[in-house]
Amino acid sequence: MNRTITVKGVGKAAVKPNLIELNMDLNARREEYQHTMNAAAKQLRELQAALKDISFEQKDLKTLSFSVDTVYDEQVDKQGRSTRVFAGYVCSHQLRLAFGYDIKRLGEALAALARCPAPPEFSIRFTLSDADTVGAQLLKNAAENAKAKALVLAEAAGVKLGTLLSIDYSWAEIDVYSPTRYERNYLMAARSMESMEIEPEDIKASDTVTFVWAIGE
Repeated sequence: MNRTITVKGVGKAAVKPNLIELNMDLNARREEYQHTMNAAAKQLRELQAALKDISFEQKDLKTLSFSVDTVYDEQVDKQGRSTRVFAGYVCSHQLRLAFGYDIKRLGEALAALARCPAPPEFSIRFTLSDADTVGAQLLKNAAENAKAKALVLAEAAGVKLGTLLSIDYSWAEIDVYSPTRYERNYLMAARSMESMEIEPEDIKASDTVTFVWAIGE
């Protein structure tokens, strides 16, 4: 039987976010389909115009999802029986505006949303522009961590660490968002944050890799 040492290496990193994501939801509801689509198009034009006023370009605003669904209201008759009655259509448009970490710029964007005739619901997240760089550093740290553990175990057991036999990695997606989040649905939220100083918490990421070494003679 081959003698081996199996060690799970853990890589950790704490990085300051350098990208702000402003996620927005526009919802238009009307009784008729065409009226719904017209209202949705108007909302988007108003949002684009509001952001253009603070020097964002139309291409900066990305669509995350777009859907049109039927809407039903519940009605109860005199006998207490409930029925679903067609009430129209709702168009939901989710968009994202991402820009370099700049709190002043964020305040300008939120003020623009407050001035928009159709202010969207929004949430703010802090992340990284290049997640791959952090991922590579985590793997390097995990390898170093595993090697250090294996050497300690080998020395404690009175054996030598031999050839590296295998590396097992699951390629799991790494969360590169700061735990600091801001989510509000109200127009006053944008106004209240216009002059607020925010220092988001560092992004704390980790990853694991399993290494197997042979035990030398």
